[in-house]
Amino acid sequence: MSDRQGELKIFSGNANRPLSENIVSHLGLTLGQADVGRFSNGEIRVRLEENVRGTDVYIVQPTTTPVNDHLMELLLLIDAARRASARRVTAVMPFYGYARQDRKERGREPISAKLVANLITVAGARRVLTMDLHAPQIQGFFDIPVDNLHGVRILSEAIYQKHLENLMVFSPDAGGVMRARQMAKFLDAPLGFIDKRRPEPNVSEVVNVIGKVRDKTVVIIDDMIDTGGTVALAAQAIRDLGARAVFAACTHPVFSGKAVDILSESVIEEFVVTDTIQVDKPPRGMVAISVAPLIAEAIMRVHEDLSVSKLFE
Repeated sequence: MSDRQGELKIFSGNANRPLSENIVSHLGLTLGQADVGRFSNGEIRVRLEENVRGTDVYIVQPTTTPVNDHLMELLLLIDAARRASARRVTAVMPFYGYARQDRKERGREPISAKLVANLITVAGARRVLTMDLHAPQIQGFFDIPVDNLHGVRILSEAIYQKHLENLMVFSPDAGGVMRARQMAKFLDAPLGFIDKRRPEPNVSEVVNVIGKVRDKTVVIIDDMIDTGGTVALAAQAIRDLGARAVFAACTHPVFSGKAVDILSESVIEEFVVTDTIQVDKPPRGMVAISVAPLIAEAIMRVHEDLSVSKLFE
């Protein structure tokens, strides 16, 4: 850190305090003191317990389960810092919730991702630092700067260190091909993808497997694993076509509903994930890689007015 270190303070909500503590450890700082609790009727109570006047404040809070509570904690922390005369408030959201409704697919639906962007801006955030947005166009929903970090390099390095032979990278759907292509390029491996259809939210059906998988060791990469059904079905279809082994990698281990049981019973040998979301009950074979060094470096670069895009060159 530079001479401006005293102007930087980092606070955390309750969503993922281990990650927040890991981030400040990499920056050589301590986590700011904040009381984030509840009133007796369930309303969220927030108070910053140290002076932030004129400082650069970063609030680390992924909007994970319970999503509404953690989102409200973030909004109130931003508002508290702004009203305490912080110089600039940055919302550090390793996982951006409500990202899947980024457009109207049918009539009478909200665009939830845009509404959340409005809430964060109105609360007083001057910048957003996030990771692997489910829909990259959400950056355009903000009228403030948004830095969208990428987890594919971290995941690729973890896969590379396993020294897997006859490797092939798969995207679980057409929308994730760009991410899978980046991993395939890093690992110098061929690329394939799953042609699927989704008859309703959180339900998917595998239609075709695009790519020759016989005798391959396949890695399925996605931005998130939610209910686990999509990746489990994709892995089974790939194994049925003669793949030697199937691994899975994702940035955000949401693991909602019966995901842990579904994934534990699947044919996937290992899940490589990051710690953007705190997983209390991991499925069989899960390995977590920390994104704290990457986020810490990005925070330092934003604070020092340096290029964040240099992190991906």
